[in-house]
Amino acid sequence: MGSEMEPLLLAWSYFRRRKFQLCADLCTQMLEKSPYDQAAWILKARALTEMVYVDEIDVDQEGIAEMMLDENAIAQVPRPGTSLKLPGTNQTGGPSPAIRPITQAGRPITGFLRPSTQSGRPGTMEQAIRTPRTAYTARPVTSTTGRFVRLGTALFEYIFHHENDVKTALDLAALSTEYSQYKDWWWKVQIGKCYYRLGMYREAEKQFKSALKQQEMVDTFLYLAKVYVSLDQPVTALNLFKQGLDKFPGEVTLLCGIARIYEEMNNISSAAEYYKEVLKQDNTHVEAIACIGSNHFYSDQPEIALRFYRRLLQMGVYNCQLFNNLGLCCFYAQQYDMTLTSFERALALAENEEEAAEVWYNLGHVAVGIGDTNLAHQCFRLALVNNNNHAEAYNNLAVLEMRKGHVEQIGDLQRSYVAAQKSEAAFPDHVDTQHLIKQLKQHFAML
Repeated sequence: MGSEMEPLLLAWSYFRRRKFQLCADLCTQMLEKSPYDQAAWILKARALTEMVYVDEIDVDQEGIAEMMLDENAIAQVPRPGTSLKLPGTNQTGGPSPAIRPITQAGRPITGFLRPSTQSGRPGTMEQAIRTPRTAYTARPVTSTTGRFVRLGTALFEYIFHHENDVKTALDLAALSTEYSQYKDWWWKVQIGKCYYRLGMYREAEKQFKSALKQQEMVDTFLYLAKVYVSLDQPVTALNLFKQGLDKFPGEVTLLCGIARIYEEMNNISSAAEYYKEVLKQDNTHVEAIACIGSNHFYSDQPEIALRFYRRLLQMGVYNCQLFNNLGLCCFYAQQYDMTLTSFERALALAENEEEAAEVWYNLGHVAVGIGDTNLAHQCFRLALVNNNNHAEAYNNLAVLEMRKGHVEQIGDLQRSYVAAQKSEAAFPDHVDTQHLIKQLKQHFAML
């Protein structure tokens, strides 16, 4: 038998295999024997950081403070096509927002769930408190991940990510920048990240711009664009991304950033063009495939959408959302043999009640499509059992109650009106619900 592996080498091996807790524990044992071992300190800080690391470029959800105190609002009524908060109508002649469903933030449903767009801007304090903040990212590794060279670098990342002590991290970054005589672009980026986390967007902008002058890096372009998106300046962000593409032609993250902004501005065809450019560079890019598939589905091309979703299945993506979409595409493409099988698989893979509610809701649509209103009624009810705030399910139940018998029957009208009111409470800006309530009031007036 050979001798035991040297502890630092074993700890590094744990780190490389992403066994971060084992790595940190072993480093702690080494530091008990040798408290000034810098290698052990750096490795332990890296391991603890990686356990909670979130790529700051992608994660961008507004909290309660941003919802209540928006100090960066520039214009109350921005020009059309210049704001993400009022995306406006589709500029390209494609499917209108009335056909393509929208989120509660007023943006079109996309094909890919991103940390920055999951819940939209909370409408009330209660929604903001109820909305969970996620800690995952679509881009797990960036170029900054490899920059753990010195103890100060590892220490900053530990304070910023693990301890979430932004003020101390900012102090450390400021001292490091001063020590480097303001010539180290990396520390300027870290100061910008701290300012951004503190909501000081203009200060963050200055730091990122200064860093870009010293060293042009893809991540710095992405951070600066994120600042402009937070300031609701999507046109400036688009121009910045295009400048980045001049320096880094074909860079997938920049192309994807442009596509996302066009999508949020409801310029769906331009978004699709850029997602196609993404696929030319990386034909396994999950977000691009999903968004193009979604665009084809809402453009009344379910057969083409089916190809993209099958491609995701071949790539190993295996979750509730994918089988949900496959079921809908099969139904509208008239491949009925696969429709129920896909929805059954989606229900089996649902990880929470909200996902199960979406599957039952779509099964309700299938039931309406085949003319089985009783089954549709049951499916929408099951959607509400899983998610009591599902506005669309309330809306469709209200429509079914209204069509159930003669509109002159006061009982059906009352049940329909109650369901419509619940839909309005769950999603106040839902256009279909507003129209339905108007119709019901007219029927009540006629009785």
